[in-house]
This record gives sequence, C-alpha cells and structure tokens, in this order.
Amino acid sequence: MCTVCACGTEAAQAEVAAETDTETGTADGKVYWVSGMTCGHCVSSVSGEMGKVGGVAGVTVDLPTGAVTVSGSGFTDEEIRAAVEEAGYTLVS
Repeated sequence: MCTVCACGTEAAQAEVAAETDTETGTADGKVYWVSGMTCGHCVSSVSGEMGKVGGVAGVTVDLPTGAVTVSGSGFTDEEIRAAVEEAGYTLVS
C-alpha cells in the first residue's frame, strides 16, 4: 500500500490509468503482477525502482490490474522482485 497517501480512491486510480499505457500483453516486454499499488505515487515508486535495474529500457504500469510490463534485456526476475520490494510492494508473479 502507498506509504505516502493510502488514497486508493477511484478518482485517483482512474486518473493514473488514463495517464498510463494499459497494453499488457506485448511481445516487447515481460509482464509482472504487483500488489498493493493504489495511486499515482505507487506507480511512480514501482516504475522508478524497476527503471534502475540494469537492462530495463521501459516500464509501463496498468494500475487497475497491477500489471507491470518491463521492456529491455539482460535483467532477471529476481532483480525485478528486489526492485519491487525496495519500492515497498509485492511481486505476485
């Protein structure tokens, strides 16, 4: 859950969803599922930490579903898991 606001409101979720790419099944990236994200700050935290992983070229978050598509090469699932945990969230798969 967001440590900054804990808003989780539908308005905040809709606003972030409108700002993010909701394409989750692309051949250009690997999809991960992250639990606990409720707002734009959550998206920013997760995206920021994942973006620091070597080889990650891009991160796209679909807030309503928790799907996070990571593009690039040379990164491992364990590095992605560690980044998500560093941001304060849980990688579901």
